[in-house]
Amino acid sequence: MLSRLRPTIPSRITNRAELAAHRHPSALQSLENCHLCAHHCGVNRHRGQRGFCKVGARSNIFSSQIEVSDELELIPTYAIAFSGCDMRCSFCITGADSWNPSAGTPMNVTQIAHKATSALENGARSVMILGGEPTVHLPNVLELVSLLPEEAYLIWKTNAHASSQSRDYLQGLFDCWLVDYKFGNDTCAFQLSGVRNYSEVVQENLQFAHQDSELIVRHLLMPGHVYCCWQKVATWIAACLPQVKVHLMFGFWPAWQSQKHPEFQKQTTPTELDDARKIAETLNLRLIE
Repeated sequence: MLSRLRPTIPSRITNRAELAAHRHPSALQSLENCHLCAHHCGVNRHRGQRGFCKVGARSNIFSSQIEVSDELELIPTYAIAFSGCDMRCSFCITGADSWNPSAGTPMNVTQIAHKATSALENGARSVMILGGEPTVHLPNVLELVSLLPEEAYLIWKTNAHASSQSRDYLQGLFDCWLVDYKFGNDTCAFQLSGVRNYSEVVQENLQFAHQDSELIVRHLLMPGHVYCCWQKVATWIAACLPQVKVHLMFGFWPAWQSQKHPEFQKQTTPTELDDARKIAETLNLRLIE
């Protein structure tokens, strides 16, 4: 039986830090039968068992620094990148670290919280939690959030492959969900990232994020995937989340293991770029940069 371990919220809890601290013990216990992501591996991470993501009970950080390459309304942001991911996207630009839970250094939660707070005091507009994929690091994330200033603008950058259990832990903690909606169908998702049942899982998480916080949806336009992926992503957003901000990104680079896929041996063509823009315009998407 899948262990849910739903966190209950006592009425005395009135702020985010207390809420995160209250949920932390339950999230830590959930690693005994891990279902934090939609793979539902059910492994005991406290005993050294490893699921799809290969992450153990404690987290590593491969980057924590000010970044200015994200959406204009979010930067500069202090970005904290966790090592290890529950997807295997062949084109991942940080694949060497994102796929490796041992990359970087063991997380010192107090130290990272201090650095993030200092960054906010010196001009950063936000704190971004990312990876890899931060969902599989939820116990450490909750511990970190419990130490951050209440007024900090917190961003959850995710592949949206979380389970309903993770959504319970995340509810009410982040000001913005920044979601990479990568694939428009389950076939491309499995071929390019090794994930099954992709569309249903991601769409459930997008609906949750839209109700829980500000939501920005990203899509990286990939060579050969304008109609099978972008058009279907755009059509679903227009039908189900028509007012959501969408960032259509054109900077595809054949990184990591892209050589495995023939369509990634070339850059996105001008015709593909024009077609992608026309799809967004026709559907009246709310595009941002």
